Amino acid sequence: MNRIDRYILKTMLILFGFFALVLVAVYWVNRAVALFENLIADGQTALVVLEFTLLTLPLVISVVLPVAAFAATAYGTNRLSGESELVAMQAAGLSPWRMARPVLVFGLVVSVMVAILVNGLVPMARARLADRQAQIAENVTAQFLNAGVFQYPVAGVTLFIREITPQGELEGVFLEDARKPESVSSYSAERALMVKSDAGPKLVMVNGVIQTLRPGADGPNLSVTRFADTTYDLASLIGGSSSKGRDLRDYSTLHLLRPGQALLDATGATAAEARLEAHSRIAQPLLSPVAAMLGFATLLVGGFSRFGVWRQIGWAIVALIVVQLLSNLAANRAGDNPSLWPLVYLPALIGAAICIWLLWLAGRPRRPILSRKAEPSSFSGDAA
Repeated sequence: MNRIDRYILKTMLILFGFFALVLVAVYWVNRAVALFENLIADGQTALVVLEFTLLTLPLVISVVLPVAAFAATAYGTNRLSGESELVAMQAAGLSPWRMARPVLVFGLVVSVMVAILVNGLVPMARARLADRQAQIAENVTAQFLNAGVFQYPVAGVTLFIREITPQGELEGVFLEDARKPESVSSYSAERALMVKSDAGPKLVMVNGVIQTLRPGADGPNLSVTRFADTTYDLASLIGGSSSKGRDLRDYSTLHLLRPGQALLDATGATAAEARLEAHSRIAQPLLSPVAAMLGFATLLVGGFSRFGVWRQIGWAIVALIVVQLLSNLAANRAGDNPSLWPLVYLPALIGAAICIWLLWLAGRPRRPILSRKAEPSSFSGDAA
C-alpha cells in the first residue's frame, strides 16, 4: 500500500474506533438497564449484574460494527470531499476504483472482526450465560424452601412447607396454582423432593391429591385426583429454563455445519435448521465490507460541491436500509424453509453489485454543464 492508501485507511480506522465506541456504549447501556432491573428484582448482587452485562457485550459489538463501518466511511469520505482531498486525488489521476481499494481493505478488516465475534466469542458467551442463568434459577428456587411460612414465588402461586428434614425432604407440602382463572389447581402431598433436570428444577410430590376447580355452565366444577407421585415444573415459577444446549445459538459453527444426533436431541431442531444457523453466521460478516463500500461509493457519484454531499449521504443511508431489509427478508424466508439457506448470502451479493454500479457511475467521464448560453458581445460596429 502506498502513502495515499495508508492515509485513507488510517482515517477510516480512527473514525471507526470512535463510532464503534459510541454506538456500542449506547446499545449496551440500553440492554444493561433492562437486565439490571430484572436481576436486581430477583435479589442478585451487583457482581452478577456486571457478569451478565459483560457476557452480552460480544453480541452487541457484532451487531454494531457494520453500522460503525458505514458511519466511518460516510463521515470520512464527506470530510475528504469537504477539504478537497478527493478532488486532489482525482486530479492526480486516481480513479474511483483505485481510491476504493483502501476502503475495501478497511471493510475486510471489520469483516474479520465480525467473523471472530459471531463464530467464536458470541456462542461461547451465550453458552456461559445459559449456564449462569441455570445456576441462578436453581438458587432462586432454593430460596422458596422455607418451612412453616406461606410463600408467593409469583403472582397467583402459593407455597407452604410444613417441615424440611436434614436429608432435604419436604414434608407436608401445599401448592396452589391460580395463574389461570379458568383452571385453579391445588396440590397437597405428604412428602416432596426438589430434583434437577435438563429442563430446570422440578418438584416431585409423593402420596397426595390434586384438586382442580373449573367454571361450568351449572356452576364451578371440582375434580379430585389422587396420586402416588407427580411432578411439578418449578422452572415456570422463575420464567422458564435457560439451561445450556436448548438453543442452536449456544453451539459453535463447526458443530452446526455437521450436527450430531446429541445436538439435535438437545435443541429439538433439525439438521437443516442447524446448518441454516451456521450459514447465517458465515454470511453476516460479508455485510461489513458492503456497508463500508456503500458509505464510500455513494458519496463519489455526485462529485465535488461547495454545499457538501449531504444528498449522497441520504442515498447511502437508503441503500444501507435496503440491504438490511433484504437481509431480514432472506433470513425470514430461509427460516420458513431451512433448505433455502443460500438465500442468506443473497443480500451481500446484491449489496456488492450496488457498490460496483456506483463506482462505475462515479468513474464515468462527466460532460461540462453550461449554466447559460453564450450571449453576443455588447460591442458592435467599428470602434471609433
